[in-house]
Amino acid sequence: MTLTKPRILINIHYLEIGGAERALLGLLSAIDTDKVDVDLFINQHTGELMSLIPPDINLLPENKRYATIEQPMIKVLRKGHIDIIIARLIAKFRHHRYIKSLVEKPKEDGSIFHYVASCVTPLLPSLSYLGEYDLAISFLTPHHIVAKKINAKTKAAWIHTDYSTVNVDKEKELPIWDSFDYIASISPDVTKSFAATFPSLKPKIIEIENIISPSFIKAQSEAFVAKEMQGDEFKILSIGRFTYAKNFENIPYIAKDLRDRGLNIKWYVIGFGDDRIIYENIKSTQTDDCVIILGKKENPYPYISACDLYAQPSRYEGKSITVREAQILGRPVLITNYPTASSQVINGSDGIICDMDNESITKAILLLAKSPEMRTRLTNYLQTKDYGNEQEIRKLYGLIND
Repeated sequence: MTLTKPRILINIHYLEIGGAERALLGLLSAIDTDKVDVDLFINQHTGELMSLIPPDINLLPENKRYATIEQPMIKVLRKGHIDIIIARLIAKFRHHRYIKSLVEKPKEDGSIFHYVASCVTPLLPSLSYLGEYDLAISFLTPHHIVAKKINAKTKAAWIHTDYSTVNVDKEKELPIWDSFDYIASISPDVTKSFAATFPSLKPKIIEIENIISPSFIKAQSEAFVAKEMQGDEFKILSIGRFTYAKNFENIPYIAKDLRDRGLNIKWYVIGFGDDRIIYENIKSTQTDDCVIILGKKENPYPYISACDLYAQPSRYEGKSITVREAQILGRPVLITNYPTASSQVINGSDGIICDMDNESITKAILLLAKSPEMRTRLTNYLQTKDYGNEQEIRKLYGLIND
């Protein structure tokens, strides 16, 4: 008698280059499809990482209605989805009213995504035709699609964000989170901040780290030579979206300070998004010769291998995958002391943690740049560590059996 394998569905918005998207690829690569069948439902089939979906994962066809959730409104209008346009405008109005009601306006707001999902999801077709799954995973907030449109015996929602740093409408979001059987957190610090925001949900939280394969990363790092980074300068690299959280707009000021103090550097940035501010700051500091925006890179690993220092000057992180990837490739790492920093780096052993202000970052980089011995000591320690954690996938299998 042939036993039917458990069925898993995973949902995500798209596969643009980003930490959560790379984390999903790590999870998909670790799943044993001899044990389970996996359907991947991507709302919008866009992004450079689409080509990296493992061949044994069943990518479901794109649904035209679901693809409209985050597309530019003019594009949605041209496709004739007038009701989606109206819903998104209502969401924008409601969100504006909510933000206006706050006494203190947030520097970083994550509540808009919930408002859009709340208004748009009721207009999307049911996905019940896919049948009942043993486990359905919503991998990136907002989690309304898996909560409302998927039939599953067990449902799990992932947290990738440090909730102590982002504003959300707690009252509105709580019912959606509470509709899931499990809430998967990627680190103890992320768990702590989420539980502080939603205390009643603490019993549902389980910790499943982002799954990383050192063998894959090392093989990818040898795919080509990063010719842009072959100079004699002290080469710094940062990777991420151009957002407030990443603090990339301060890189030109730090680079200018380093140059003024006599350090011959080039600071490379791999990323995408709204880069206007960083370019404005490059112009105002006249650092166009030493701050190099490389844009999107489908394979960033040869660039990581080529740098002398990987720097993450973030204001906050959930748990940065690129920091771990740099450590796997044996590169010295410098991160700022954001709330979850201690879950990323053992200060002085596998990296350096410094204060978040520009002067502290400048001093830390100078210290590392002028001390080859310190960089060698960090690299030697990194080479003794096994950062692989493919065994984390067992926790996911456990959700099916519970």
